[in-house]
Amino acid sequence: MVNASSPPPATATGALCLVTGATGYIGGRLVRELLAAGHRVRCLSRDPDRLRDQPWADRVERVRGDLCDPATLGPALKDVEVVHYLVHSLGSGPDFERTEATAARNLAEAAAAANVRRIVFLGGLLPSGVAPEALSPHLRSRARVGEILRSGPVPTAELRAAVVLGSGSASFEMLRHLTERLPVMVTPRWVRTLIQPIAVRDVLRYLVAAGELPPEVNRSFDIGGPDVLSYRDMMLRYARVAGLPHRVVLPVPVLTPALSSLWVGLVTPVPGGLARPLVESLRHEVVCRESDIRRWIPDPPEGLVGFEDAVRLALARIKDADVATRWSSAPVPGAPSDPLPTDPDWAGGSLYEDVRQSAVGASPADLWRVVEGIGGENGWYSFPLAWALRGVLDRVVGGVGLRRGRRDPHRLRIGDSLDFWRVEEIDAGSLLRLRAEMRLPGLAWLELRVQPDGPLRSRYLQRAVFHPRGLAGHLYWWSVAPFHGIVFGGMVRNIAREAARERPDPARRRQGSLVGRI
Repeated sequence: MVNASSPPPATATGALCLVTGATGYIGGRLVRELLAAGHRVRCLSRDPDRLRDQPWADRVERVRGDLCDPATLGPALKDVEVVHYLVHSLGSGPDFERTEATAARNLAEAAAAANVRRIVFLGGLLPSGVAPEALSPHLRSRARVGEILRSGPVPTAELRAAVVLGSGSASFEMLRHLTERLPVMVTPRWVRTLIQPIAVRDVLRYLVAAGELPPEVNRSFDIGGPDVLSYRDMMLRYARVAGLPHRVVLPVPVLTPALSSLWVGLVTPVPGGLARPLVESLRHEVVCRESDIRRWIPDPPEGLVGFEDAVRLALARIKDADVATRWSSAPVPGAPSDPLPTDPDWAGGSLYEDVRQSAVGASPADLWRVVEGIGGENGWYSFPLAWALRGVLDRVVGGVGLRRGRRDPHRLRIGDSLDFWRVEEIDAGSLLRLRAEMRLPGLAWLELRVQPDGPLRSRYLQRAVFHPRGLAGHLYWWSVAPFHGIVFGGMVRNIAREAARERPDPARRRQGSLVGRI
């Protein structure tokens, strides 16, 4: 069934486009561009509520469906003219290639049955002269998905891109943090490999325009920016644009992709599970072999965005806290998605809680500003060493760690990643519920509530909930329980204290406020 939050605006007269992967980095931005072009948009998601807080949510239809469940695709594709296929199962397990192939076949068959006129797929730029079995699993799977879609009855435009440069993209964040944090880098030899990066705004322009290609066009297209660079050149040019001192890059032959991904995972916010396919994709030269796309989609009058301009634009967005989507916008593959249980019976009678509260000498609005601003650069208002250590341990075992930060320093929306949590529910002014995405022997939530408590006073309520999985889960809870008074108790005290502080400019970022206090 199609769950529409509201009908498309009456002014939208363009094609009805179905966007898969609207919760992801590219998908979330593409919706906005399609709407701006006058198209009607329907978004497919296994959890449409995750799109509720998007700035364009009231202008699209939200569809509950799963590409691996063909029964859900028919209703989602009703009256759709163009499908934008932007999903992947990267990092979901050893069978991710099979999962991606199955999803592509399901979509191709359902699109044909629904008389869809065009599929647009964003794939990966392939190296020249490399056999499929020699490709990284990520690139091999992207190529296979494109082949499946193009071999179906619905004409498909497969756009193949290498490194996508834009504020919040995984590739850009990897480049940014490596360059900013390491003035001297001992690097693997793939930093000499040639790459043709492309700015995210050019990717979006191609994706929107490809929906209008004539029906006889059923093929792949290489897309890239005007610059062909090695990764070393990219780091040096980034440093110059960002105003950093000259970086020293020393390539060595002994760092394998596996070791490189661990190194990237330690230095950047990108976890090892995502860094490895990105690194593996850089082993081979990825440069456009053709530019046929220009026959149907000409370059804009000002030309394609060059590497240095793309970096400037991305850094400006980050500086202005105007990052629409981030690589972490998409759910972490394999991360729990269970809702917060309402009673212990849901967990078989085993549900641990740590519940605390405090009266606060501040208005609910002031207290809410502190609650909504938690995490990222503001920290967690208690025992920062403990939080940092937990983040390091999580990354060591392959988790996302504590460095994902926030998309926006002041505002949260459902689905946002927040360090190693994800926003499960938010009721502005009263409730913030976070679901843990760190590696745990169980499921965990952190719930922060704000209640009015008289004139210019409020009450802060905090609840940590843990549903253990097996004996390891019970042992984990009791091993960390002695520290809850310091960690969770410190949070309550310092959040209350911070809200009560005199703050002449409430919208200003609260840098370093009480983060180190207990």
